[in-house]
Amino acid sequence: MELAEFVLTHLPEPPARVLEVGCGKGELARALAAAGHDVLAIDPDAPAGPPFRRVTLEDLVAPEPFDAVVASRSLHHLADLGLAVDRIALLLRPGGAVIVNDFAKERLAGATAEWYYEQRRVLEAACGKAAPASFHECLHEEHAGIHTFAAMRSELDRRFDERFFGWLPYLHEELQGVVSAEQERALVAAGAIQATGFRYVGEDARP
Repeated sequence: MELAEFVLTHLPEPPARVLEVGCGKGELARALAAAGHDVLAIDPDAPAGPPFRRVTLEDLVAPEPFDAVVASRSLHHLADLGLAVDRIALLLRPGGAVIVNDFAKERLAGATAEWYYEQRRVLEAACGKAAPASFHECLHEEHAGIHTFAAMRSELDRRFDERFFGWLPYLHEELQGVVSAEQERALVAAGAIQATGFRYVGEDARP
């Protein structure tokens, strides 16, 4: 299921008030707005104009709570994870949903890591660039500063009740067309590699 479809499945009927944290280029925010939702998408480097705002989660001032907060490929980058999850919870209305699409760096190990490294070498060669100097550089140094799945899950469980959780292919998005989602999914299904992406939906746990 595509990300926008997944998010829409877990939102209330439009127009829900939705905050996207770390919106990047804004594709997801635009899709949610096109579906009739009242969207605010934030990122220090967000596109100009509505529904975007160039602000951090910590500095966001919202006049009223949101029905849902969406964080796609952004939670693992936030400097203070506990503070960020607390902030998300405070921005939600009671019973609101947090929807996360993210990456589990600790599952990039063993056969999965070896496969990914080989695909990265293919990608760099196709782009006319030098391959990563070492296996360690490719797999560990570039992920050194991001949060683990265990840390993200622990913080989410502290503030939310799980409504949905699932693993899914993720690495094809990093490989820029060298491997398709279908190819990665087939390898995961065959047990050749692990799924390193996950989707989580939690509900505000306040009484």
